[in-house]
Amino acid sequence: MFRTRAYLATLAVAAVLAGCSTGGNAGGGATPAAPAGNDGRCEASGADFTLGKPASAELLEQARKASGSQMARILKPHDVVTLEYRSERLNLNVDEQGKVTRVNCG
Repeated sequence: MFRTRAYLATLAVAAVLAGCSTGGNAGGGATPAAPAGNDGRCEASGADFTLGKPASAELLEQARKASGSQMARILKPHDVVTLEYRSERLNLNVDEQGKVTRVNCG
């Protein structure tokens, strides 16, 4: 019984600490600066130029910068995504051929 409580307490502390940690980026550098005035929030209309183009890492980065987003991702058909809304994230939705069909924030 004591071990179970100790385990659960340790697990709860670890979960709280993980929630308090800052999210880094895979590049290891500082978070890219967003255009002045939008506080890193996504403006999807800035990335409309990607519609109909084949998705790539380079296109994703260009779209991220143009939208002022702090992060961006490519969503393929049938990708599993969470329902959380992140105002600083740009989504490029692609079709089966890998062409961008929709640009949105979240």
